Parts: sequence; structure tokens; C-alpha cells
Amino acid sequence: MAGLWKSYQRLMLIHPWKIQIITAGTLVGVGDVISQQLVERKGFANHSVKRTVKMMGIGFFFVGPVVGGWYKVLDRLVPGGNKTVALKKMLLDQAVFSPCFLGCFLTISGTLNGLTMEENWNKLKRDFTDALITSYYLWPAVQIANFYFIPLNHRLAVVQVVAIVWNTYLSWKANKI
Repeated sequence: MAGLWKSYQRLMLIHPWKIQIITAGTLVGVGDVISQQLVERKGFANHSVKRTVKMMGIGFFFVGPVVGGWYKVLDRLVPGGNKTVALKKMLLDQAVFSPCFLGCFLTISGTLNGLTMEENWNKLKRDFTDALITSYYLWPAVQIANFYFIPLNHRLAVVQVVAIVWNTYLSWKANKI
């Protein structure tokens, strides 16, 4: 395991943006597999590979670039690394970024699932508030620690590891009819 971590760190130094995006897509996919197998109890015979691929696509093309880019913007908006700065970053992250990100995530997943604009809007109205409140149980504490202890180039990876649980929830929420 230590060798795997060293290899990951070496790749992060050489290709930080690519590795962050690959990590995000892979872990969003892992969250979907967990959602289908442990939460929805579909069994492997009924597992939707198409759904997992869609979720991974959202991770590769939306989650990774958007969250990784947000952390760079946030570091420019609120420079530094003390406890007060970490608190300010967490508050901005949760008050500004989280609602926008969640709304976009649910809309993208609905679109990829073939929902019409009206169906997508109704699903967003039904699920958004519940998902946002649920996110506030998990993310503020994670983000304070992330912004205080973790260097910028590892933040997305840390968030995505914690987000395996969150991605499981989001996959279930996004794909619930």
C-alpha cells in the first residue's frame, strides 16, 4: 500500500491535473457501484454498467475539473493556511460552491438519464434541498480539515476519498426515480 501511495504522489507531481481528474472519475464510479450493490441491492446480475459509466463520466468531465478548479480559485480568493483562513474557505465552499455544484450535478445526471427539462426541474425541486442539507452533515468538518492540513494539489483526492460515501449517496439520489 505504501508503494501505491508513493506512485500516486509521484504521478501527482508530474501530472497533477490529469491525476486529480482520473481520481475523481474513478471514485465517483466506485460510489455508484457501492450505491447499486450495497444501498439498492441490485446484485451483480442487475448492475447497470451503463449507469456506472455515466457516473464516471460526470466524475471525469464535471466533478474533477470543477472541484479542482474551485480549489485553485478559493486559494486565490482567500490566501493563507491558518485556522481562520480554513474557516473562511469552508464557509465560502459551503455557502457558494456547494449549492451551485449540487444543482449542476443533479441536472447533469438527470439529463444523462434522459429526463426532459420539466422532469429534470421537478426532480431538482424534489431532491435538491434534502441533498444540500445532507451534505451539510458531512462536508463542513471535512473541508475545514482539508483546507487547514492538506496541500492544494492533494485536496481533490482527499475529498474524493471521503466522497466515496457522498458519491454513493449522490448516485442513489441522482438515479432515484
